Amino acid sequence: MNSNDIKNIAVIVAGIDEEYQNNIIKGINKFAGENNVNIAYFAAFGGILASKRFDIGEYSIYNLADFSRFDGAILMTNTISDPIVKERIISRVRESGIPAVVFDCSDYPEFYNIGIDNTAAMKAMIRHIVDDHGAGVLNYISGPLANPEAKARYIAFLQVLAEYGLEADEKRIFYGEFRSCDGKKAIEEFVNSGLPLPDAFICANDAMALSAVTTLEKYGFKVPEDVIVTGFDYTYNARNFCPSLTSVKRPLFTAGYEACKTIIDILGGKDHLKNTLLEATPIFAESCGCAIESPDDYREYKKRNYARIETTNSSISMLNRLTARLAETETDEEYLDALKGFIGELECEKFCLCLTEDWQDTLNKSSTDIDCNNTYAYYMTAPLIWDKGECKSVSGYPSCEMYPEELTDGGNISYFLPLHFRERCLGYYIITNGDFPIYSLLCHTLTMNLSNSIENIRKLFHLNKAMDELNRLYVIDPLCNIYNRNGFINVADDVFRDCVANHQKIMLSFIDMDGLKFINDNYGHNEGDFAIQRLASVIQDCCGTRSVCARFGGDEFVLFDPKVTDKAAEALARRFASKIDNMNDIIKKPYTLAASIGSVIITPEEGDTLYSIIKHADDKMYEVKKKKKNSRAALGK
Repeated sequence: MNSNDIKNIAVIVAGIDEEYQNNIIKGINKFAGENNVNIAYFAAFGGILASKRFDIGEYSIYNLADFSRFDGAILMTNTISDPIVKERIISRVRESGIPAVVFDCSDYPEFYNIGIDNTAAMKAMIRHIVDDHGAGVLNYISGPLANPEAKARYIAFLQVLAEYGLEADEKRIFYGEFRSCDGKKAIEEFVNSGLPLPDAFICANDAMALSAVTTLEKYGFKVPEDVIVTGFDYTYNARNFCPSLTSVKRPLFTAGYEACKTIIDILGGKDHLKNTLLEATPIFAESCGCAIESPDDYREYKKRNYARIETTNSSISMLNRLTARLAETETDEEYLDALKGFIGELECEKFCLCLTEDWQDTLNKSSTDIDCNNTYAYYMTAPLIWDKGECKSVSGYPSCEMYPEELTDGGNISYFLPLHFRERCLGYYIITNGDFPIYSLLCHTLTMNLSNSIENIRKLFHLNKAMDELNRLYVIDPLCNIYNRNGFINVADDVFRDCVANHQKIMLSFIDMDGLKFINDNYGHNEGDFAIQRLASVIQDCCGTRSVCARFGGDEFVLFDPKVTDKAAEALARRFASKIDNMNDIIKKPYTLAASIGSVIITPEEGDTLYSIIKHADDKMYEVKKKKKNSRAALGK
């Protein structure tokens, strides 16, 4: 991070495309822009796809944040559903010693808390449902009780029931995760329970409430005629839904603004209350039977809806084109070239693609060996930095620095988003001074698309390596590291055909090792392999630039020379004898490395084959070997 007086604040958040997070982020960004503060959002989309391995990869982005390099932290840990991940973040912030702000959470007295009075507003809304609409049987759709806000709303619900002497029937309570799908699941579970329809469904947030309304309507129940439904948060969708949703309006933008201001005030030496409580307001609308005028100007509503549809359509088009383009890439260079053409459509000042230095390594972990504290490699690379249309790269930087390039000014808003395949960290990307991560519902889709494409390239890289190795093993003898029979035929046959066509002389030599059985029987097969390797080395040394040599099998070798003269066989025999003598001097073994060589020089004609000439050379070699045996016999050896 930069070393000047500009302040740098880290923000931990999950699900930045949701309205609650969105409004708080807008408040943080507003204060940061007014006061030249750098904000770094470490954002995940965990807890959405019901996959533990995927969530581990998502949550790895939190491990990237080195809090000691920031001046303060804003922790939206109430958006993180995993309690273990949440506590690890809290612990690391504590260790850093920097001032930190949390939302609606008094569990950490050392941190500053920006709270919204959820309890009073929830109670007021439920009392309205009971007093003004005569509700006596209430169902409740809860958020995760590990979340302080969800717990506060749930307790408020129970307390109001107790006030009125109403039964808190556990069968009428559904425990969700604040996700839209929970509203649908809650209604389906209720319908299957066979219980009588309640007077109202009280929901812990708007997302679940809206889903509950649409699911009730599918089952033939009308809202509010048959049953009341209420939400919490008073989101844009809740305000403009039909029926408009009775809900609780919360000053989320103000909460974000105050969180950032609190950090800067503390850093400036100002005293600040540990707990700031903002008021929430219940809004009684059509879903409970209270007719109100549309809260948004109709013309403005149409404009905003059209803008949202246009933005979504534009994002879908971009992602479809990017998906098709990335699907064509097979190397990291092609991947980067494809990506460059689309970054401009994200409408940001800067985009950094940051990959772990080992991103192309093979996976060594078993599928059950999952590290819940997934971390990045010590070193990162930034193969693509797109800065206002100019592209560059950084070959390596420590991951603790987070940014591949140091920030030199203030007022920058950066979003760090994880790139991973299942639980394996591949890297992350940074969007700086662009709102795509918060205005587009497709940021998560973009992130998964980039991740999966990188993983595909990683797999192609290793597949190609494996294919190259298989091809090498197909043509290369593993003991001698020269061509085997297949490799010799593949390489020499084309040259042979060319010599036939041009009536050029060739020499084909067949070489057979002498005394291999003696070496194996007296010194072992490992020593026999050593002797074969040394002989192969001698044969290689005898090759010219156009020669092709190979181990044909066992202790037999062939050597092919195109475009030779009539003296080539004699020259090869002398060269071979000299080099094998030198090899014996070098290895100094109790046996003598020796071989018999038979060479044929011929101008091949149509109808001749390599195999027929090899057979001729083999016959010549055996004549040489036979003469050696006869000579030794005559000498009594």
